[in-house]
Amino acid sequence: DHVFRTFDSDGNGFIDFKEFLLAIDVTSSGSPEEKLNWAFSMYDVDGNGWIDLVEMTKIVRSIYKMMGPNQAMVDQFETPEKRAEDIFRRMDVNSDGRVTRQEFLQSCMNDSKLAELLSPRL
Repeated sequence: DHVFRTFDSDGNGFIDFKEFLLAIDVTSSGSPEEKLNWAFSMYDVDGNGWIDLVEMTKIVRSIYKMMGPNQAMVDQFETPEKRAEDIFRRMDVNSDGRVTRQEFLQSCMNDSKLAELLSPRL
């Protein structure tokens, strides 16, 4: 659902061919900054310009589901909620309860593990 919303750039409920090609380009051959901007837009579920802890938790839960049971075994002592809180705390540089696009980009550019987890291959 989050991915679809991000690809549907004109918000009409459909992904046309142009939107599809743009999505493929950004996720496969875009610059690291383009990929991170795309990822931020996907995580900013309500489109208000920042990511809150609820949005971060939804995304991390989705990532855990995509990774399947093998990842659950690796992270058996860390729930998606705990992981989301940790990521959020690291990204919310000014501790205002919001991760802005700038904070997201800076955090991912400075921490390759965060970037690997939260964005298409950079």
